[in-house]
Amino acid sequence: MKVTEHFNNANKTLFTFEILPPLKGENMRTLFDHIDPLMEFKPPFIDVTYHREEYVYKQRGNGLLEKITTRKRPGTVGICAAIQNHYKVDTVPHLICGGFSKEETENALIDLHFLGIDNVLVLRGDCVKSEARFVPEPGGHAYATDLLEQVVNMNNGCYLDDEQASNNSTDFCIGVAGYPEKHSEAPNLKADLRWLKKKIELGADYIVTQMFFDNQKYFDFVNLCRAEGINVPIIPGLKPITTKNQLTVLPSIFHIDIPADLADAVDACTDNKAAAQVGVEWAIKQSKELMEFGVPCLHYYSMGKSGSVRKVAEALF
Repeated sequence: MKVTEHFNNANKTLFTFEILPPLKGENMRTLFDHIDPLMEFKPPFIDVTYHREEYVYKQRGNGLLEKITTRKRPGTVGICAAIQNHYKVDTVPHLICGGFSKEETENALIDLHFLGIDNVLVLRGDCVKSEARFVPEPGGHAYATDLLEQVVNMNNGCYLDDEQASNNSTDFCIGVAGYPEKHSEAPNLKADLRWLKKKIELGADYIVTQMFFDNQKYFDFVNLCRAEGINVPIIPGLKPITTKNQLTVLPSIFHIDIPADLADAVDACTDNKAAAQVGVEWAIKQSKELMEFGVPCLHYYSMGKSGSVRKVAEALF
């Protein structure tokens, strides 16, 4: 079932979450152990992230370094199929531009279609850690809008090879990302909204936001979107803080602000256990206010750890 159909059929705020694929060498049991504690809250779908390649350097016998390309968290398509088979819930695989050619993307979409997966979240993705800016794969997409157009084209039966155009079109429900505090590379929020509106005009069906800790920024973002004619569902993305060092790590990685009250409370904690409890309490407060606002869904970034998300869900669902 499509994400938007789940929203339309619901008579209350839904609970969903996002997971990371296991590290290479781990098995599905590792992932199921993370998902199991959250299934009693009946998520209608689970997001599965896609991770681009990384570069490592290995020293060879001649003393020179060889650049090796690797993926530390492969398997998004297979993981989505395994989750749907094991839990009988829908999955939302993330598709990214970075590290993939258009043909590889098309093949991944064909696989997802064959597996009966109805949803995708389209993202540009991050740049390689060793590079200052995003560089597309040769023969790949430079922008999320380009990737979005490819998915829309396949929904219309149009493949990369015109001779393969077919009546066997896909029918993906397409999500895109929104940034209440603007994308880090956008010159300002107005410009960021202009690109977001283009994604909706191209055919995106819903928006999931970057994590935020100040609900007013989400409310303002929704109001700005509606004023721009962006009328699709806007799903708030939330993350309970779990460690003290996330006060600096999260703003650095995700380019977000942490409210002074939350930062002061976490900073005053003597250990990570206390910090995690503060994070849970803040997320519960955030979630209740968002539910009162009438959001169709609360989407939690679990980051591979379900403990805090479960405590939040226990208080709400």
